[in-house]
Parts: sequence; C-alpha cells; structure tokens
Amino acid sequence: MSSKNNASESAIAKQTTLELARDVLLLEASEINALATRLDGQFTDAVALILQCKGRVVVSGMGKSGHIGGKIASTLASTGTPAFFMHPAEASHGDLGMITAGDIVIALSNSGESDEILAIVPPLKRLGASIIAITGNDASTLAKAADIHLSAHVAKEACPLGLAPTSSTTVALALGDALALCVLDQRDFTAEDFARSHPGGSLGRRLLIHVNDLMRTGAQVPQVTINATLSEGLLEMTRKGLGLTAIVDSNNMPIGIFTDGDLRRAFEQKVDVATSGIKDVMHQNPSTIHQGKLAIEAVEMMEQRKINALLVTDDAGVLVGALNMHDLLLAKVV
Repeated sequence: MSSKNNASESAIAKQTTLELARDVLLLEASEINALATRLDGQFTDAVALILQCKGRVVVSGMGKSGHIGGKIASTLASTGTPAFFMHPAEASHGDLGMITAGDIVIALSNSGESDEILAIVPPLKRLGASIIAITGNDASTLAKAADIHLSAHVAKEACPLGLAPTSSTTVALALGDALALCVLDQRDFTAEDFARSHPGGSLGRRLLIHVNDLMRTGAQVPQVTINATLSEGLLEMTRKGLGLTAIVDSNNMPIGIFTDGDLRRAFEQKVDVATSGIKDVMHQNPSTIHQGKLAIEAVEMMEQRKINALLVTDDAGVLVGALNMHDLLLAKVV
C-alpha cells in the first residue's frame, strides 16, 4: 500500500513540475509579447545612437543584470558593433579609464537603483559618454539620468516566490537581442561579415575558406598528357596519392580524368594495362571547380555528383590544383 502511495505521489509531483515549467515558459513568453507592444521611439533612438557611435558600446550591470549585459555585449560584438562588458564595481576602481567621450554605455538594472551603476553615472557624464539605460522602473534614478531609457518592465517574475530575477532577465536579454539585430540590419551586416568575426566556428569555415586555401598545387597535382599510357597514369596516381590523375592537353587544360573506380572497371573489362593508352579509359569532360570558389561549394558539387575529388582550374581553364573529400574533412568544412 505504501509503495502504491509513493508511486501516486511521484506521478503527482511530476505533473506539478511539468505544469510549473510550462507556466514559467508561458509567463516569460507573455512578458516578451508585452514588451514588443511597448516598443516606441526611445528604441529607435537607441538604434540610431549606436549606429552613429564613433567609439565602442560598453555594457554594464550588477548581478544577474551583469550576466545579461555580458551576453548583450557579446552579441553586439559578433554582429558588427565593437562592444565589451565592464563590471560596474571595477569601473569605480579604475576601469572607467577604458571609456572615452565617443563611447556609449548600456547600463542594466532592473530596479534602476543599483548603487554600483548609479555611482558611475556622474563620471560617465563628465567623460561625455552617452548612456542607454535598460531598467524595469521608468521612474528610477537610472532611467531619469540616462540619455535614452528602454523599459524592460515585467508584471510578474516567473519565480514562484516572486524573488529570483527570471521574467525580468529574459525580457532584458530579448530587448538586447532586438537592439543588436536592428543595428545589424541597419548596417547591412552580411553572413560573410558574421563569419569574419567567427573564423573558428563552422560558419566561418564555410564562408571564409576557399578552394585555393585547401587544394593540392604544383608537383602534388597528379596529371599526365593525352598521349600517356595507362601504366604511366597508374604510376602518377600512385605517386600523388589522390586516387586520380588528370589528363591535360598541350595547354595544360583538363580534358579527362582517371580514378580508382575507373581502374576497377578497366580490370573488370580485362583492359591490357601494358598496351592501353590513358585516353582509352579516361572520363572526358571531368568535373572541375574554379580556385576562387568557396570550399563548401566543392563539397556540394561532390555530393551532388557522387564523386570524391575535383580538379581545380583558373580563369583561363588551366589546371592549377586538385582536392578530395579528405582535404575538406581535415579543414572541417564538412
């Protein structure tokens, strides 16, 4: 009987947990929806101010607001706006020296009365820095002291005790995202611009690495002339280790290709390696890619054509390199 009661209590507890989780998510979502309806000219003024900024955007906040501020600064920096986070307590002990008259400070405080934030407002004004405040209290000291105030007011925290910053931090974070992305849009910031800020990520590799960054060149490129024998082609394939050889004309333009797969088919057809010419077994019109193309385009071409390697040409169609899927895997483009 006790075991059944425990199981029943456990089921009730799990249901209650799920209900609370859903309530938290729905409440925070409703607060973001309410924020969207409240956006006004102050928001567009903030976007315009950041776009006109000749210096950096410095984000500051204490406690949970500081954590949100750090993320906002990171988002701004990665989307084309030079930005960094400054701890307000450290600012009062020397870090204000990082700020110049051309900078904008985004100060976050849900109450708008955080002592550490308010302590740096007068020196910021003396420096000539502009202040954008994000608070949950329109009548707060910080809201009134700022050049622009963005309201992140919430009707209710999602915390069942009404104490832990939850809805308020979510709204502040969403407001920071909206600010950063509107600035991004006004700057005509592109995916390529984003990739340049993220060269170590998969997006950066996909948008920044070109075929000529990865291709084999010079003596590494397997190639024989149209008059070569099949055995000469096989020796070239073996020496270069790419599993293929290009067949080129007198102008060094690729007119054919011979691969490991072609070799297997030649054996199945009992082709005489000693007497056959490479032109008798090669594939004409080989797949090529321009050296200036993105490496990800090489991947897409290989996948579409179900091949493992490509010959690389220049503007004149001359063979300048070769690469295979292994090269792309090593570069983590795939």
